[in-house]
Amino acid sequence: MREFSEQELVRREKLNKIKDLGIDPFGSKFERDAYAQDLKDKYGEIEHDEFENMDDTATVAGRIMFIRKMGKASFFTIKDKTGSIQIYISINDIGEEAYNLFKSADIGDIVGVHGKIMKTRTGEVTIKCLKYTHLVKALRPLPEKFHGLTDIEERYRRRYVDLIMNDESKQVAFLRPQIIKCIRNFMDNQGFVEVETPILSTLLTGASARPFITHHNTQNLDMYLRIALELPLKRLLVGGMEAVYEIGRAFRNEGMDPKHNPEFTLMEAYLAYSDLEGMMQLTENMYQTIAKEIFNKTKFKFDGHQIDLKGPWKKISMVDAVKDVTGIDFKKEMSLEDALKLAQEHQIEVQEHEKTVGHIINLFFEKYVEETLIEPTFLYGHPIEISPLTKKNPEDPRFTERFELFIGGKEFANAYSELNDPIEQLERFKAQLAEKDLGNDEANDIDMDFIEALEYGMPPAGGIGYGIDRLCMLFLEQDSIRDVLLFPTMKERN
Repeated sequence: MREFSEQELVRREKLNKIKDLGIDPFGSKFERDAYAQDLKDKYGEIEHDEFENMDDTATVAGRIMFIRKMGKASFFTIKDKTGSIQIYISINDIGEEAYNLFKSADIGDIVGVHGKIMKTRTGEVTIKCLKYTHLVKALRPLPEKFHGLTDIEERYRRRYVDLIMNDESKQVAFLRPQIIKCIRNFMDNQGFVEVETPILSTLLTGASARPFITHHNTQNLDMYLRIALELPLKRLLVGGMEAVYEIGRAFRNEGMDPKHNPEFTLMEAYLAYSDLEGMMQLTENMYQTIAKEIFNKTKFKFDGHQIDLKGPWKKISMVDAVKDVTGIDFKKEMSLEDALKLAQEHQIEVQEHEKTVGHIINLFFEKYVEETLIEPTFLYGHPIEISPLTKKNPEDPRFTERFELFIGGKEFANAYSELNDPIEQLERFKAQLAEKDLGNDEANDIDMDFIEALEYGMPPAGGIGYGIDRLCMLFLEQDSIRDVLLFPTMKERN
């Protein structure tokens, strides 16, 4: 048993006194007819003297955030989901018994108030309390710091306290669902259908990542939590659904940093008879729709940069981007030996499973180019070795019809002209197995059911995956993924 602080002991004494009055200290249903911000919006422009001839009333409920007791009359502030509003309470209006109940209230308690709308001499919209209802006794005091918990780790662990104390955190919490709703409306209006696919799988497919492994007791079977949504959605293209998307959780057994959380929200979309260019248009339109409809602006601060989402966005191939920064032209035919020598000269470490020209091009990109792509940029033309699910470039089969969207030096989306040739897809899967044997623990398994689906014929298609958390970071101007997740993964307390 933990020891209670002095404040906690006092609050428990007050709880018992509330019980002695025959009042449930943890309340029950309470009917309210107004919210704080709505009242301030409605009455904020009305002059003080005009309230003398008004009898408008409101019933509100919320958490007490401030109390100024002044004998037989007091002011306090309550906070609901929309914001805060001031309450004036007097023994003359509610009677001695109710006023004494109010005097036992602490900051953090939840109460209901019915009263007349008024405005103070200082111009603040206020409710003159005519009926006071105790609802919930808070047994722990709120942090003293106005902006919330001073220990940033505790802010994330105790998000509920952070939401009480930090208006910015609450605004982010309410805006994120609006962004996702806007995405859904946009996709639906484009003719896509939202679907749901399995989270548990017996195969590691759809992306390059280390998985979380779990166990199905009844079947005595190890299973993976999905690292991507791709292959089930493409099966639906085979089935004739033609335009599908899913917004769902994915899980990657990786480290935690300001841009990564092991559990994250992913959206993938697949459109039959489209291609890479179609995915570029879809992406640019979606981002600009969110910017316009929710934020009414195109410029956002992200990770120390000013980002302008107004199009058209830049397009550049991976080899051209590497050449611009390093002067090395990987578009020319090159032997593995020459590529390894260039890597050594540029202090790039090459793992055993990365000893191909394509992997080395990507390593050059990651080291020298990625962080330089600040304004929205479609980076296309990835080497075939790092793109096992993508169509080859018909003009140069060393590269694929794939792009990644980079903003602020970070990846935001990954798109393909989808590989629909079952024979080539099987060969690509086999190449992935060979990489796994060489030590690549992020390589894909062979999904023979998916190969069988492709053998029935999948239409040419464009496909794309979006990191929704990172997208929210951009629009909400947050530099840490933990600030756009209500409950980020945390290390255990020491």
